[in-house]
Amino acid sequence: MQTSVTSKGQVTIPKAVRQQLGIRKGSQLSFKVVDNHIEITIANTPVEVKKSGFGMLKSKHRAVPADYDPAELLKP
Repeated sequence: MQTSVTSKGQVTIPKAVRQQLGIRKGSQLSFKVVDNHIEITIANTPVEVKKSGFGMLKSKHRAVPADYDPAELLKP
């Protein structure tokens, strides 16, 4: 696998490598020069991203009771 270096010195880590090593947004990497090559190690990986969105949104309104029936609003 080869990749290019941008004018800012940035490279793209191939997707297959990121997935295999668990590198994702927020991961911190450490660089070390050894002889004539670079060793990159994962210094820190953020906490696993939640699979569902439950609990991510906050509301200033009270929660609706579980037994709430919206059809009750239509009755005269």
